[in-house]
Amino acid sequence: MQAKKVALITGANKGIGFEVARQIGKAGWTVVAAARNEELGRQAVATLKAEGLDVHFVHVDLEAQGTAGTAAETIRDRFGKLDLLINNAGISSKSDGPPSKVNLDALQTVMRTNYIGAVAVTQAMLPLLQGAGKAQIINVTSELGSISLQTDPSWKFASVKLLAYCASKAALNMFTVQLAYEFRDGDIAVNAVNPGYTATDFNGHSGPQTVEEGAAEIVRVALTDTPVSGKFLEAGGEIAW
Repeated sequence: MQAKKVALITGANKGIGFEVARQIGKAGWTVVAAARNEELGRQAVATLKAEGLDVHFVHVDLEAQGTAGTAAETIRDRFGKLDLLINNAGISSKSDGPPSKVNLDALQTVMRTNYIGAVAVTQAMLPLLQGAGKAQIINVTSELGSISLQTDPSWKFASVKLLAYCASKAALNMFTVQLAYEFRDGDIAVNAVNPGYTATDFNGHSGPQTVEEGAAEIVRVALTDTPVSGKFLEAGGEIAW
């Protein structure tokens, strides 16, 4: 059995996921960095290894659900357990839009990746998480998925009505709530974390936060010895579902 704690982070080849992998690696964990693009994923791992971190690559494509099972087998064979799963990978679409105009193919693709893909990865990893003794799942979500905020006309992002992306994060939030309930008497904590509007490739580097700032709350929750469960968290505290 692997003595060090082991974390799997999806979408770890760039942006917030890469920075989270770096920070958790610096905390002394073994990090398994997952990416859809194998070349970019291996390049990211090589960068982190050059910094002296214990980082390994696995291929996970959220639109190819079989890759999650293969990754789980690799982690089981190499490390025997998983202490932390961070469902970070996600996409947006230029064809997204308000309910009356959103492209239906884009809606299906974003939901399949951001929501169904995260569920598939989690289901594949659950036996490894259950075998760790105490473990945690963090779903990287967005305040855009908060129905409470979406119904508040005074909210700063009230005009952002991108059905595919917002609905995928609302669905991910529901998954968080129900999974936390399912493991309410067990040893797996489940939380949703909003990193905030961060400058990454995801948004054309338009966000006001740095990747270090965007990663901070995810890392804080990940490294908490006694995490809460069933919460929607951001750097400023809790968000209403």
